[in-house]
Amino acid sequence: MTWASIDLNADLGEGFGRWTLTDDEELLSVVTSANVACGFHAGDAVTMRRVCELAAARGVRIGAQVSYRDLAGFGRRSMDVPADELAAEVAYQIGALDVFARAAGSAVSYVKPHGALYNRVVRDEEQAAAVVDGVLLAGGGLPVLGLPGSRLHEAAGKAGLPVVAEAFGDRAYTADGSLLPRGQEGAVVTDPAEVVERSVSMARFGVVTAHCGRSVAVRARSLCLHGDTPGAVGLARRVRAQLEATGVRVEAFA
Repeated sequence: MTWASIDLNADLGEGFGRWTLTDDEELLSVVTSANVACGFHAGDAVTMRRVCELAAARGVRIGAQVSYRDLAGFGRRSMDVPADELAAEVAYQIGALDVFARAAGSAVSYVKPHGALYNRVVRDEEQAAAVVDGVLLAGGGLPVLGLPGSRLHEAAGKAGLPVVAEAFGDRAYTADGSLLPRGQEGAVVTDPAEVVERSVSMARFGVVTAHCGRSVAVRARSLCLHGDTPGAVGLARRVRAQLEATGVRVEAFA
């Protein structure tokens, strides 16, 4: 199955205090969904408020990008957090962002884990269930954005939460459809033309060439464009332009 339309999401608000990482304003002119850092791996109250206001003004959906409490490691270090603690921290992050989203005339429309937590809940049943418990604790039955076939989606589906499959144009895949770990060579695709080609292939045909050279099925409703890579804005514009040129509608899933 392929989609006649696809959502474009990006990780935004990944700054803290005077430090900035992503070009939020420019990316919000391209993407349809914004994964906003909620203060645990990046982001602070002022940044969350600003990104929510910009997103709301442009009609971009606001998503809570929840993570382990790891500012120093940018949320990319795996942590053994007790399930009840992780659930509470996920709910806390969603609630904090929703205050600013609602103040901007919008609301949190979905939840997406970040970094090490994203990768952990692909296979870790207990941590996946804790994230889902946190979403339920925050209320609203929010959709959960993540890797198709993950433990996270399995837990969310059992809990009655909508699940949204995600793909990555700039990340390498293994033969089983999972992401190649960032520590391995070739995990991040850096050639812009290749990123564009892979994005269109996944959106139109639901397939991508894995790191081993095999074609694997990657059926997704949302395509992630990382905002912290060099030239992210220009690349995002190229991806969107080529998707639309090949007949794919770019629109939010939520």
